[in-house]
This record gives sequence, C-alpha cells and structure tokens, in this order.
Amino acid sequence: MSPDVDLTASEAGRPSLRRTLLALDSRLFEFAAERHWPGAEPVLPRLSRSANHGVLWFATAAAMAASRTPRSRRAAVRGVASLALASLSINTLGKRSVRRARPLLDAVPLVRRLKRQPFTTSFPSGHAASAAAFATGVALESPAWGAAVAPVAFSVAMSRVYTGVHFPSDVLAGAALGAGAAFAVRGLAPTRGQLAPPARPRADAPALPDGQGLVLVTNTAAGSADRVRALRDELRGAEVVECPLEEMPVQLEKAASRAVVLGVCGGDGTVNAAAEVALRHGLPLAVLPGGTLNHFALDLGVEDAGDLAGALTRGEAVRVDVGRFSSGERRGIFVNTLSLGVYPELVRERDRWAHRVGDWPAGVLAALRVLRADRHPLEAELGGRPRPLWLLFVGNGTYHRMGLAPGRRLDLADGRLDVRVVHGGRHPALRLLAAAAAGPLTRSPAHAAVRVPRLRLAGLAPGTLLAYDGEVTEVHDEVTVEKLPQALTVYRPLPGS
Repeated sequence: MSPDVDLTASEAGRPSLRRTLLALDSRLFEFAAERHWPGAEPVLPRLSRSANHGVLWFATAAAMAASRTPRSRRAAVRGVASLALASLSINTLGKRSVRRARPLLDAVPLVRRLKRQPFTTSFPSGHAASAAAFATGVALESPAWGAAVAPVAFSVAMSRVYTGVHFPSDVLAGAALGAGAAFAVRGLAPTRGQLAPPARPRADAPALPDGQGLVLVTNTAAGSADRVRALRDELRGAEVVECPLEEMPVQLEKAASRAVVLGVCGGDGTVNAAAEVALRHGLPLAVLPGGTLNHFALDLGVEDAGDLAGALTRGEAVRVDVGRFSSGERRGIFVNTLSLGVYPELVRERDRWAHRVGDWPAGVLAALRVLRADRHPLEAELGGRPRPLWLLFVGNGTYHRMGLAPGRRLDLADGRLDVRVVHGGRHPALRLLAAAAAGPLTRSPAHAAVRVPRLRLAGLAPGTLLAYDGEVTEVHDEVTVEKLPQALTVYRPLPGS
C-alpha cells in the first residue's frame, strides 16, 4: 500500500473517531439524566450552587485554618493556591480553546436543573477543575484532610453532569486540569514531605512504648492543652508537669533529675531553656510544638502529638547542632537563630504589646514602631573592620526557601552558621525588605550572606541588645558565636516509619 493511501485513510479516520467519542459522551450524559439517583435530588444541585465562584472551597479552607495546626493551615493555603491557578487556566485558556455548546436539558428532570443556567462554553468544567485542584492541593500537604475533602470534591464534579450543565468529558477534562494545577503549585512551592530533613546522623535513644520515663514540662500559657492531652492519650505512662512560664527553669531542672527523656511543650524560647537543661544533664530531648511559630519542632518534622509519640515509641532520634554565644560573663545557646540590630528591638517591643493585642498584631505593631523610629545603625567590628549594621542574623544551620515560601532548615547538623548582614545606610526599612526578598546567599552593597563555623564581633556599645530564640539579653564589647556540632539528641520521626 502506498504512503498516499495510508495518509488518506488516517485523515478519514480522525473525524470518525471524534464522532464516536462525542456520541459516547452524549449517551453517557443521557444515561445519567435518565437514571434515578437516590438521595441526590436535594443535595447535588445545592452542592453545585455552593461551589459557584469557589465559595465552598474558601469556606472549607477557612475551617481548616481555624484548626490551628501547621499542617492544616499549609493544606488550606495550598488548596486555595491550586484552585486559583486552575481558575486562571480555565478562564484564560480552557474556555477559549474549545467552543462547545452546553448539553440539551430535555432529558434532565426539572427538579435537578439549576435555577440559573451557565452561559459560557461547556468544555472544560470550571467547577470540576476547582474541586479537583483544591482537593489535590490539600491532599498533597495533608493526606488526612485530603481524604475528608475528596468525597465533597467528587460530588461537586459529578453534580455538573447530574444537573445537566456539562457532558462527562467536560468534567473529566476539568478535573485533570485541576489536578495538574495542584502539582504545578507543588513544583513552585514543595510540600514539607518533599523537603523532609535528612534522617542523620541517627542517634541511639531509648524506645518508650508507653511513655514510661518521659517527663514532659509544658508551659500553661502556651495554649497547648489539646496537644498535651493527645500525647497523654498516646503515651499513658508519660509524666506531665504543667507550670507557668516563670517556673519553667526550675521545673525543667527537677524533671531532668528523674527523667530518662526530657520533654517540653511550648514556644521556641521554652524549647531553648529545655535544650540547655538536656545538654547539661546529657538527656535526649522530646519537643512537642506548643507555641506560635515552633521553628525547631517543625524543622525536625514534628508537627503534632502523633509525630512525637511515634518517634518515642520506636526510639527514633537524631543528633543536631546547637549554637552557642558568649559575651563577657554572659553565655547562652540557641537552637534556631541569634540576631543583633533592629530585630532584638522588635522582639522587645512585640513582647510589650503581645499580652494586650495578641502575638501577630503585636508583631506588626512592633515592626511599624521600630522601622519608623529615628535611629542609627549598630556599630560593630566584623572581620576586623568597623561596620554600621542594621541587622546581623545568625542561623543555627542553613535556612533555605521552599520555592516561593518562607525559609526553613533542611539539615540541622550541617556544622555551619548561616550569617546574614544588612549593612547600615539610609532607608533601613527598604534595605531590610530588599535583603528578605533577595534570597539567602545574595551579595550586594545593602546585604550579604556567608556560612561559617564561628563568628566574632567586637566594639559593641554597652547595653547592645541580642535576641536568641525569641529571648532578649544585653551584651557589650565582644560577642563570640560558634557551633556545637551534633551536641543534642532529639526525637523525630524517620522516613518510612
């Protein structure tokens, strides 16, 4: 057979295949229209209308965020971001690429039809795209929430055929586009599961199947009673000591004297105090996040009581670095960050207002007051040369960006201090914003970043403020910052467990 004959046969077959698929699509639509779906008539049309303009999904995201767990909030944000990308794709490309008429409603019972029929083209289904995008985005961050949302998303997608506004292929194409949008968002901003911290160096730590030997000290002011209760349910042999913030140092010391494993629940400042006690007594540390930010626990991969209970039950732990600073007689450690310049002033100002207006509003108010004030940069000798600085940030380990998301640490035992400097000059607010937006290792006249194992600053004026893990102290003359490599053993769930 000649090539010309083959080509002609191929071209002749394409319209036939297209007609076959369209005919199948129409038969499936008519089959769905004629079939009685028990219990669907009072539910699916209402559900379909509730998803107009994404209202159902925005309400679901708000409910998820209200649960106050980091994973739920991230899942809600990822779901909304995926929905936004899917809607943008549908409205700019999808609806304009294929001009397909809506199905005829003759076969659809009147009780099923929407009061207001859509007037845009039928292909693809925007409702199905939004539903699939939101559900997939949520599931990529939190499988548990994804399992809860998936039946609702499936019902919304199917309601578009049930109410007669879409053919089945419109719904399938929309769902595929929505799921693709969720994976595209994950490419821009990877999930925490993709960027899990390395499971090394592993440490020998006792397994506590029922929690016997764990003494957990919890800050009653942190508002973490639900998390502590959940841990108690998982580890009934654990001892829990509840105390106010001012009693934490004493109670941690007492707990360390009788514990096999020292546990702590609270914010980053409370975790810092517990880490110092654990180091001094040579105990492994179990951290249950109970504060506002919980940087250390989240970078370990411990987000809730289930994560920590599993690690304690199996004896899963790693060794992590600790930062240490000294200035004259003043010494301390940090597990997250240390800073000088405007940030310690911001922390002190925030603490003044937090008990009146709450943590987040206090942080915004403090930033506005500190950046608007008429002030001079910090004067310090860095690298043997005097320099004016608006900010010096030192991270215990290297901070990375998650795509377009804020930074986190992927390795808590890298042996390095992540040092970032915003140089003095005019317009401190603009310099600080530029440094924050430019990335971790950008060098410019305004800011710079290096990774070193040790740092020394000299020439600091008396009363200079230094912030470490949310606490503030005063230093003067000289400050030395160094790493204690793999000094602390901490429980964390390991991959595959």
